Amino acid sequence: MAVVRAVSVSDRKGAKKAPVESVELVAEHGVAGDAHAGSHRQVSLLDFGAMEGMRLQLPTIGPGSFAENLAVEGLDALGLALGDRIGVGPDAVLEITQIGKECHQGCEIRRIVGDCIMPRQGLFARVLQGGAVRPGDGVRRVKS
Repeated sequence: MAVVRAVSVSDRKGAKKAPVESVELVAEHGVAGDAHAGSHRQVSLLDFGAMEGMRLQLPTIGPGSFAENLAVEGLDALGLALGDRIGVGPDAVLEITQIGKECHQGCEIRRIVGDCIMPRQGLFARVLQGGAVRPGDGVRRVKS
């Protein structure tokens, strides 16, 4: 099973997100208090191991640096595709709606390191069933 390592939010689009103790996922809306809530990218997820690999090149990278809401250890191992569903924590259920994205202009990580993993490895999901999520919560595939 994959595990949530960090949860992060930001009140502005295009900005790093700040790690917090927990987030509330709201059905058909996203992360309560996050700038992307209500958009077509309600929740963003990134594999924690991929982030750690980038940290070798830029030590200041940490949770929220890629504007991800959920940093999940073992996320890549789940082999998720569009339409797949995952359970996060005790209650939340997400559906994968997008894989990767275009890097926004002026991405600081791409400028310094020459690469950014979010365009290739970032996952975006909509919230089918809400619930609280915090570091340490499990992430698992669920049947449609």
